[in-house]
Amino acid sequence: MAITQAMCTSFKVELMKAVHNLTNGANTIRIALYTSSATMGAATTAYSTTNEISGTGYTAKGGALTNVTPVASGTTALADFADFTFGSSTLTANGALIFNDTASGDPGIVVLAFGADKSSSSGDFTIQFPAASSSAAIIRIA
Repeated sequence: MAITQAMCTSFKVELMKAVHNLTNGANTIRIALYTSSATMGAATTAYSTTNEISGTGYTAKGGALTNVTPVASGTTALADFADFTFGSSTLTANGALIFNDTASGDPGIVVLAFGADKSSSSGDFTIQFPAASSSAAIIRIA
């Protein structure tokens, strides 16, 4: 079992079907955390509770992301999120799924692979997103 970082293939199709509106506040975009037992990657289509973590400071479906701001940089469209913190938490996660909690079926957007288990112990667990640029933003469509 493995978590592979990827944009969900279904997300690309759903963009053409107008399922997702990544404008800040238009849809609720969430990030859920998963254990190393999860199998996720480009073929992931939706949020699932299977192998979702549990722990102090974490609830099912994770947390809502903010500052979703789709823009263009040259010929690349991109969206960025503010870093997200699960405060005062004790948890261990190996990856995450960004998904649309507003759309029917909680469709997946991006799978994040942490590369190893990451933990917090009675402290903050922070997801830091890369810079909003055409070469680094977490969601980029060239």
